[in-house]
Amino acid sequence: MGIRISEGWSSLRDPRLVLATGLGAGLLPIAPGTWGSLIALPFAWVIEASLGLPGLLAGIVVLFAVGIPCTNAAIRKLGREDPQAVVVDEIVGQWIVLLAVPHALAWYGVAFVLFRLFDIAKPWPASWADRHVKGGLGVMLDDVIAGLYGAAVALIAVQLWEM
Repeated sequence: MGIRISEGWSSLRDPRLVLATGLGAGLLPIAPGTWGSLIALPFAWVIEASLGLPGLLAGIVVLFAVGIPCTNAAIRKLGREDPQAVVVDEIVGQWIVLLAVPHALAWYGVAFVLFRLFDIAKPWPASWADRHVKGGLGVMLDDVIAGLYGAAVALIAVQLWEM
């Protein structure tokens, strides 16, 4: 059971929750993880266009590190171990897949689909991390793993496309 929207929006007075919910994208009533992945795309596009892949990689590292305490704050505030409203993990996971594809709209679409598939399916060890690693680290970790799976498949797809 999720939080009521009115409660969620009022929680955005706390900057940690603003980040944890992906600027409020995770508070949308249907498919918050998908909205979190979608909001990741334009931010990644701008970062990559201005700073290249090293900038996107740095963004991943920083957002992962900052996302853990922000997610812990959201867990305390929302009273759930893995609140659906928290989507900073989806942003990090989505950005990981974007590292593996060319800076082109079609490839961003492919990366989006791949990340969503692996995030939903949670193949091992993502499923293990989801069940056994608690707190903000656990919330973030399974999406990092899903992102790595998506990136691996994306790298193969890019190589096949270029052949």
